[in-house]
Amino acid sequence: MRLLFATSEAAPLIKTGGLGDVSAALPAALHGMGVDVRILLPGYPQVLKALPFLQPAADFPLLPGFPPARLLSGAMPDGVPLWVIDCPELYRRGGGPYQDEHGQDWLDNAHRFGLLSKIAAVLGSADSPLDWKPDVLHCSDWQTGLAPAYLHFAPDAAPCVMTIHNLAFQGIFPLHTALELGLPGECLQPEGVEYYGNLSFLKAGLHYASHITTVSPFYAEEIQTDALGFNMQGLLAHRRGVLSGILNGIDTTEWNPAADPNLVQTYDAANIKGKSANKRELQRYMGLYADPDVPLLGLVSRFTYQKGLDLVLEIAPQLVEMPAQLVLLGSGEAGMQSKVLELSHRYSGQVGAYVGFDERLSHMIEAGADIFLMPSRFEPCGLNQMYSQRYGTPPVVHATGGLIDTVVDCNAVTLKRGEATGFVFDSADAPGLLGAVRRAVAAYRNKKTWRALQRNGMAKDFGWSRSAVAYRDIYSRLVR
Repeated sequence: MRLLFATSEAAPLIKTGGLGDVSAALPAALHGMGVDVRILLPGYPQVLKALPFLQPAADFPLLPGFPPARLLSGAMPDGVPLWVIDCPELYRRGGGPYQDEHGQDWLDNAHRFGLLSKIAAVLGSADSPLDWKPDVLHCSDWQTGLAPAYLHFAPDAAPCVMTIHNLAFQGIFPLHTALELGLPGECLQPEGVEYYGNLSFLKAGLHYASHITTVSPFYAEEIQTDALGFNMQGLLAHRRGVLSGILNGIDTTEWNPAADPNLVQTYDAANIKGKSANKRELQRYMGLYADPDVPLLGLVSRFTYQKGLDLVLEIAPQLVEMPAQLVLLGSGEAGMQSKVLELSHRYSGQVGAYVGFDERLSHMIEAGADIFLMPSRFEPCGLNQMYSQRYGTPPVVHATGGLIDTVVDCNAVTLKRGEATGFVFDSADAPGLLGAVRRAVAAYRNKKTWRALQRNGMAKDFGWSRSAVAYRDIYSRLVR
């Protein structure tokens, strides 16, 4: 089985969120199962700097609508084969993969990710300049959404899988941009790439893909509803026969409390005493009072409305009064960042905050916190709720998407069955979150209950093996 995996980011080379993690971990898992997988990635400066020994593989001097580009060959740090698109005019610039240094979207993003989609499609068709041709092309999110459209009009095209990581991001541009990117005029209609008078990269992918997946079973159902369909629910319901929800996995080597180099003391389910040492270190590092008995709540997230950070800010005074401590790590909307920092100053010693991204601190929070907060209004899959269970840190989550697929609410029945792993609340509002936190703190006070919760969560298998098999089965069906 030959698979081309097209993506706009892949950790550790370039990452802005969960897409980067998945785009590294899933190909690695498939590679380990014997799939001949190649990752296709834009040549951002960060990628080229990290991989100085890339070799030329092919040239693309005359793709309609795009500047000249070259395909470079190399490998990911874990050994998975990698192709990098070197196009200085589109990719060699400061800032991040989608925005400039000031947080503004690049004005030519349609062309930047149109090129990624176009080269993915060329490599998946008879027009490829390479001897290696994929049996299946796998695309991820809107940045690769035009690839299925290009393939639809290409000779001897491979079947294509389109994965939705977050339906809220759809790659919307003026409709005439489609012609600039070399798409035929016949696809500029509702039964094509047109979306409310514009071009939508994601809509194109969902319309033309051979199969659609998303990153959890429950989210696959949610996106077919008015509440979370983001105006794509009609198309997704129409294509539900080729829509699958496959839960993301996590990197169980990187996220392993028994061997995590970021921790002051490692631990496992059989001997969890080391967790208390990590709590002490987290309290010290974040300037909190060194109290082993007060419950410490952790949050690692983008600071946005989607992630429910405003709900945490609203109930923060009640949390402090419980008493409980709170540690927050993340970045996002400027107003929320300011409120987070203001909160940490107002409740110095009880609330600690770091605005930005710190990989080591994220591991310290997972290990050092007693309870993990994840009140997302919607969450296609989520990874931190799985990390926290693996680290013996029961999560408090809103009943949505992958959160409800991975966290079992703690009650008398689930405790008796040995299934409870956290606390789930139904109403995405401050009272709902506060009620769940109160339940979690009450359980924390009961050592027997809390130890059972920790054991249950740490025993769960959140690795990629099961999910990789599910993806491989889809590829095999498409090839047959």
